Formats: sequence, C-alpha cells, structure tokens
Amino acid sequence: MPRAKLKHVQQFIDRRGKLRFYFRKPGFPRVPLPGPYGSPDFLAAYQRAAEGLPEIIGAKRTVPGSMNALIVSYYESNAFKSLKPLTARTYRNILERFRNEHGAKSVAGMLPRHVRAILAAKSATPDAANRLLGMISILMDHAVTLEMRPDNPCVGIKRMRHKSDGHATWSEADIATFRAHWPKGSRERLAFELALGTGQRRGDLVGMGWQHVTGDTIHVRQNKTGASVSIPIVRELREVLDAIPRDRLTFLATATGAPFTAAGLGNAFRDAVDGAGIEKQLGLHGLRKAAARRLAEAGCTVHEIASITGHRTLSEIERYTKDAEKARLARAATAKVIEAFGEKGK
Repeated sequence: MPRAKLKHVQQFIDRRGKLRFYFRKPGFPRVPLPGPYGSPDFLAAYQRAAEGLPEIIGAKRTVPGSMNALIVSYYESNAFKSLKPLTARTYRNILERFRNEHGAKSVAGMLPRHVRAILAAKSATPDAANRLLGMISILMDHAVTLEMRPDNPCVGIKRMRHKSDGHATWSEADIATFRAHWPKGSRERLAFELALGTGQRRGDLVGMGWQHVTGDTIHVRQNKTGASVSIPIVRELREVLDAIPRDRLTFLATATGAPFTAAGLGNAFRDAVDGAGIEKQLGLHGLRKAAARRLAEAGCTVHEIASITGHRTLSEIERYTKDAEKARLARAATAKVIEAFGEKGK
C-alpha cells in the first residue's frame, strides 16, 4: 500500500490471501473498495463512499468490457437518470433479465448474428423480443459513446412481426354487465368509471385526486409522456366522485386507505372483472381503448381524441376513427338499400 494513505480506508488480508480495502467512516456503513489501491475504480468508489452516496448497482459483478460493466455504466448515465420513473423501472427490468443471461459476455465481441440468436430464443413472445432488441440497441449506442466498440450490431436487424390488437377493448355489452354488477359507491365501480370516463393509463389513475379537479374538469399530467390533458367530467363519473370525501389524498384507495400502486390497481381490477362474471380478458387498458372507441363513434377527429387520451402517436387512434367511419358508412349504405328496394326480403 502506498505511503500516502487516504482517510478512513481500512485494509486486511482475507482467508485466501487477497488484500482487501474498505471505506469505514464513523456513522457510515462499511463500503468495499475495488483494488488495486489508487486505481481509477478504487478512487471513484472512494469518492462516492466519502460523499455518502450509494454503491453503483451491480458494481461488484462487473468485469471491464463486459455487458455487466456496460449496464452499470448505463445506469449511471444522464440518459438513464433523465427517464421517467416508470420508464426507468421498465428498462431496468428488461436489462436485469438480459444481464442474468449475458452479463459476463464481451461487449466488443457482440455481432449481429449474436443479437439475432438472442431474439430467436424469444420468438414465442415477439413483443418481448422486440422490446429486448430496443434495449440492446440502446446499450450498444452507449457502448459506442464509451468507445467500447465501433458500431451498433443491432442496426439493420428487423423487429419480429406480430399481428395483435393488444389489450382487448370493452364492448358496450361488457360495460353494461360490469355496471349492473358493481353498484355506485363501490371501489370497483369507481375505478371503472374513472378509467372509462378519463381514458387514462392506470399509472395516472392511481394518482388522481380532488386536487386535480377544477369545476367540471380533471387536469392530468401523464407520467409516461409528460403530456398535460384536461378532461371534462361526464355524468357517470361525476356521480361516483361526488360520494368520495374531499380530504382523501387520491380517489382510489386500498382497504387500508393507502393509495394504490399501478400494479396493485391492475390486480384488484382483474378480480373485479372476474367478480362481474365477465369471462373475457378485460382490464383497465381496455377501458382506455373503449374510451377512444366511444369518442371515435361519436364523430370526434383524431386530434380531438388525442386531446383526451394524450396519445403522442396517432396511429392507434386513426384505426378507431376509421372503424367508426366504416360502421357509419355501412349503416348509411343499408339505409339506402332499404329505401330503394323496401323490406321485401323479410
């Protein structure tokens, strides 16, 4: 160990004969410092410990040049730290699963064929494979920035095709069935009317309260997109909101009175759907889609619908408006046939 010692650094030789270093300051937890003494990694860890900052997640598992090291670096980057909390949590979940399988592998050694093989192993779940491709590409761009490799091996790799309508949309019959089972005044009905009446995501529903209401309008700043929307309160929603005490922090609360988490609300609502005897796999996001469908069927334009739902991309909304227009044209065409030929076919 060098003659010039850093303050609060302890050293000892472990049972395997390896020299170990720790930062140990009174009133602070003991923090291991990576050797060798005085190296860049050692000094960086010492500085964080001296400032009382937490250890970098995954730092103990890293080998320079590995996927582990790259992911740890990405977590510390401004790009990751500037993400919305929900987005950051989603990214981290994907990256940690990737790290468990591939963390020890070389960043510089990853080739396009390796990326394709990783995605092929997840071909049974195309959506998950496509999300993973996006995250690997973000990591590789970060690696290029750090000069860990010269290029991004994900460039040119096509996303997997997957025909799916996503979350099932509630029909008017489903809506009537739920309302008939869960009365006004129940927490289940409140969650239902709040989702259908505002068209918002569950992550925004759990935070809504009286502080967001001005007159006959609910004002929401969406967690996922940061978009601000102002939604007129429809009659069905107003009737269930009027039964909620004004001193409650959020409209929706658990049995103990605490605010729901987004996941907790989703689980509770699935139980409510089962309780109503609805056999379809319907959830809160399906009510968001139903709200958009209703607006389209009422003749609203794409931009009018987006002013309520807060969608940034209009492709999904355009599908609703096109479907609504097709239905309107079909009704008009049928009416013309009846007018021209009467009802002799009946």
